[in-house]
Amino acid sequence: MKILVTGTAGFIGSFTAVRLLERGDEVVGIDNINPYYDVRLKYGRLKRDGIDRLGVDSGDWVSSTKYPAYRFKKMDLEDREAMERLFAAEKFDAVCHLAAQAGVRYSLTNPFSYVDSNITGFLSILEGCRHHGVRHLVFASSSSVYGLNEKYPFSVHDPVDHPISIYAATKKSNELMAHTYSHLFGIPCTGLRFFTVYGPWGRPDMALFLFTKSILEGSPIDVFNQGDMKRDFTYVDDIVTGVVKVLDRPPEGDPDWDGKSPDPSRSRAPYRIYNIGNNSPVGLMEFIEAIEAALGKVAKKNFLPMQPGDVPATWADVDDLAQDDDPGRCSTVCGLVPGILWIPKLSDLPSFLEMQGARATPEAGRDSGMSRTYQYAAMTESEAPVCVPACPVGTADRHRTGRQRSRSGKIGNPEGFQNLMI
Repeated sequence: MKILVTGTAGFIGSFTAVRLLERGDEVVGIDNINPYYDVRLKYGRLKRDGIDRLGVDSGDWVSSTKYPAYRFKKMDLEDREAMERLFAAEKFDAVCHLAAQAGVRYSLTNPFSYVDSNITGFLSILEGCRHHGVRHLVFASSSSVYGLNEKYPFSVHDPVDHPISIYAATKKSNELMAHTYSHLFGIPCTGLRFFTVYGPWGRPDMALFLFTKSILEGSPIDVFNQGDMKRDFTYVDDIVTGVVKVLDRPPEGDPDWDGKSPDPSRSRAPYRIYNIGNNSPVGLMEFIEAIEAALGKVAKKNFLPMQPGDVPATWADVDDLAQDDDPGRCSTVCGLVPGILWIPKLSDLPSFLEMQGARATPEAGRDSGMSRTYQYAAMTESEAPVCVPACPVGTADRHRTGRQRSRSGKIGNPEGFQNLMI
């Protein structure tokens, strides 16, 4: 297939592009490389995948030196004319829309950037799909849409009408906009609500990296809601596996859908919503303790009230995704082991970013000033000296305890993601 993947300089987008390329698809990637966090990390991901920064900055199409079927261009979703030209010229079979302005807390102070990227930009994607025969649109939503919901685990069958951040509101809007286009124009659309994604080359504004950096520097960490919080951490490989499986299976309209008792996860139109999560939330204090244990250093904690726009817990009900893939299998998405990758050489983030994928070894860290907080990004799991934060089922079993098991009660297959039930 020829697939447009938006956000391929980003965390999830870059891994999704590689997965598709490695199975033989043609990928066209776009990203505006905005400065929400240090753009050197974004350029680093592109370089890892064979995309040269000089070509990107020139504004031209850049072909990957690593993947012959991968081309990339720096582009804004809000540029309506450029997006129309892109869809008209490329004739995509499918679109995997992962670009967005991310971050709950940032949306409190920069709301317009969320409307521009997540709503205006998404409309450009929908219009491109409408006018150019795209056979399936898969787009990223978020667990943030559950807002004030207190029924756990969060189910796609429950209403999500009370968001508490602009970010969440834009993601809910995306779901509504996609359903509208699916209903009016017959575009198969699938929205995926991601739950707290982490892993190599992750965003540096996430708690794992913020906490690690502060602990290593001896600075206090902010612990909101007095530490009484839980998150359903989901490893990036599991997210990507879900995205790709869904991409290959466009939804069909549900003839049994009842407007008198409407299920928000589906429709008479070809439209579906799924959660992708771990289905096993981890307490914030347990998470912090795991980081402390890995670093051999106790955090200085600044206990604070709940942050505006945040929620006390996330917990994904993934049964629908599991059943639609294979009704006879259980709904375990991935196992979880709090932990962290690290090398005992401390410096700063910019030094690592400048290296953009250098080998992560103690010697490399000593010579270059790489931050041990971020060295993990250049590793594979097999090279990791400690462990992956929240290891997926089937990996890093040597670090597991009897507590970290799948819902079936069995440790994952060491060969890989064999127990991934989505």
